[in-house]
Amino acid sequence: MARVRDEPEAEDTYAAGFRAALPLIVPTLLIGASFGVAATSIGWTAVAAVVMSAIVFSGAAQFAVVAVLGAGGSVVAAIIAATLIASRFLAIGVAIGPSMRGGPVQRALEGQAVVDASLILARVSETGYGARRLLGSTAPQYCGWMLGTVAGVVAGGRIADPEALGLDVVFPAFFVSLLVGELTTAAQRATAAAAALIALALIPVAPPGIPVIAACASLLAGHAVERRTRGAA
Repeated sequence: MARVRDEPEAEDTYAAGFRAALPLIVPTLLIGASFGVAATSIGWTAVAAVVMSAIVFSGAAQFAVVAVLGAGGSVVAAIIAATLIASRFLAIGVAIGPSMRGGPVQRALEGQAVVDASLILARVSETGYGARRLLGSTAPQYCGWMLGTVAGVVAGGRIADPEALGLDVVFPAFFVSLLVGELTTAAQRATAAAAALIALALIPVAPPGIPVIAACASLLAGHAVERRTRGAA
């Protein structure tokens, strides 16, 4: 399938993507370690935490599950929260789909490498992405995430109070730093603020997990309204 490119074809290589993602290894490792510690702190086994990281490979969704279960929420609530957070990949898949290679199976398999940072690093033009750059940029992040998770579960049992080391705020701080950069319009900032207020208001009165689900649902609703407004403009 033809792809629109503003940069030389040589830039769409595994090596180019790998080099572009090298600076992300350390922060990804630290966040993975934070997840490993958080998972073991709520009673997960090391195997469960590592397997989840290997299969899911989504910090936001994995931390949502840990947060809901750690607060006493149900497994259903944890799954719903993680699903709502991961629903952004539907839009990401639509955006990057035309740039993927081969038939449906190959495209689906290579699409598993899509993560937020790789989507940015894989862009080779205003509307096109490089499949090789995508895979190359995801590889070091995946390694960092897995090594971090393993380190976290190993250290988790030896840390009496993870919060005393500030490990509980590593991912929220990283997530907020990414979020701030994405809030480029007044509507987006208003939606994010509304979601935060909804979560804060529900935490004292709602069952564990419901505040996260409600906040995620409000974000999706706000995003849908913004897209509809843009389309009508």
